[in-house]
Amino acid sequence: MKKMVMVAGLLMAVSAFAQFGGFGGPQSGGSVPDADKTADVNYVGDGKTYHTLDIYIPKEAKESYPVVIHTYGSAWAMNDSKGSADLSTICAAYVKAGYAVVTPNHRSASDAKYPAQLHDLKAVVRFLRGNAAKYKIDTSFIAMSGFSSGGHLSSLTATTCGLKEGKSGSVTVDLVGDLGDFDEFSSCIDGAVLWSPPTNIYTMNPINNFMGSGTYEGAFIGVEREGNKDKWMVASSPYYASDDDPPVILFHGTSDNIVNIEQSQELYDSLKNHNVVTEFVKVSGGTHGGDKMYAKENLDKAVEFLNKAREAKAAAVVVPPDTSAQDTSVVTPPDTSGQDTSKTALPVLRSMASGPVSYKVFALDGTLVMKSSSLDLSRLDPGVYYVVATSRSGARHTFRFAKR
Repeated sequence: MKKMVMVAGLLMAVSAFAQFGGFGGPQSGGSVPDADKTADVNYVGDGKTYHTLDIYIPKEAKESYPVVIHTYGSAWAMNDSKGSADLSTICAAYVKAGYAVVTPNHRSASDAKYPAQLHDLKAVVRFLRGNAAKYKIDTSFIAMSGFSSGGHLSSLTATTCGLKEGKSGSVTVDLVGDLGDFDEFSSCIDGAVLWSPPTNIYTMNPINNFMGSGTYEGAFIGVEREGNKDKWMVASSPYYASDDDPPVILFHGTSDNIVNIEQSQELYDSLKNHNVVTEFVKVSGGTHGGDKMYAKENLDKAVEFLNKAREAKAAAVVVPPDTSAQDTSVVTPPDTSGQDTSKTALPVLRSMASGPVSYKVFALDGTLVMKSSSLDLSRLDPGVYYVVATSRSGARHTFRFAKR
């Protein structure tokens, strides 16, 4: 009997820590007003509760909606908290601004160790692309948002786009996974809003795990920090920052005593060093969640940031097919001998190849299908694409091509 009482007490304690005082902060359940909800959709097809999500569609009728995937905080300790993922605050602000909102569950550290949780979120992105028509998703803009440990997972989703593996020293991890039925779709995203996130868990202040010995970070990784730097680094988003990361905005309270504000600063600095569009909002007196963090000013700023990211992407990739003077019959790869160098796209590629360039390749619907510092078009299926090539100087060239 005493054991049962003790176990129950521990479960109540970790739930309280995750939802009200720990990595999860005060995430009230609440609801999302002015939205139609589709609940408990399994995005993997395995019947597991930790692989379900809820979808909130604005009541204002449209053919499709850009989407924000918002992930709850829980110190990676909870696998069924989508119903308390800042619904009446962060999620409500997104819906009010015209975004569909998706709140997914993911596996806890007790269910599986990292990178399982990252695989879960990337499977969510692919699932939405694969079911865009069914759920009225505008796949030209899919953003991530997350609070605390949910922000950590969202930051990794943003910074690991295009990377199959994460490597540090002798440690290699799979960054994509193969969950679900839609692995032909990209798991890249177009923007991220991070609320009080751990980012470099190797450098953050440790949080003791009162469900067991060690720390919550150690439970998440599977080993404690001492002597295991490489295993912790491959779970840290500043480690992956690169020139072609999507726009990222970070909100962090100056009085956060759960996740130190230097965590957001570190990711912000890494992104700035790579010329990524990023903002860092230091909320004066803000704690780990709470009214100051969720003030209207901050919610409005988050929405404005997403809106600008949407506009920037649209400006970059929209090349009207009926007015474009660019040739759409170019055969890739561009430097294969024997190709017609008079084609519009080829001189652009070659002229930019002399200096550092980052490339983004989009499907015609605006879906980002590849980004890299080298243009390996052999990875693409046959079809017509847009390529946005950006040089170090900021010069940008957009062209359309067809791969046969």
